[in-house]
Amino acid sequence: MEEVDSPITSIPGIANRMAAVILAETNNFQDFERAEQVLAFAGLEPSVYQSGQMTSTHSKMVKRGSKYLRYAIFNATKYVCHWDPTFKTYLAKKRAEGKPYNVAVSPAAKKLTRVMFHLVKTNKEFVPQA
Repeated sequence: MEEVDSPITSIPGIANRMAAVILAETNNFQDFERAEQVLAFAGLEPSVYQSGQMTSTHSKMVKRGSKYLRYAIFNATKYVCHWDPTFKTYLAKKRAEGKPYNVAVSPAAKKLTRVMFHLVKTNKEFVPQA
């Protein structure tokens, strides 16, 4: 855990320990072809509730999948939103929509998961957007 050689450590707010948990739980993203598969494995996708023609508009996050990965991504997102201006702006936008903090962190966690997946698959470093 002293040294993690992965592009996700180039993301501001993700240190070696959090990167090690994420990479260990995802097998360095080798088992996944798309970022949506990682989201489903972590249990970060919304639940679907339908009955007849009625579809729920207030979906909760499903609680299946790896609870350790979900915990690591969710907590990493809080730090990334603190240190990276793009994620900070995104979180502020969700908060301005009236969402509570933990509810607003959820879409940011999904965005972070897609970014991490892309970085690992392309083996590129994170470049902050101005």
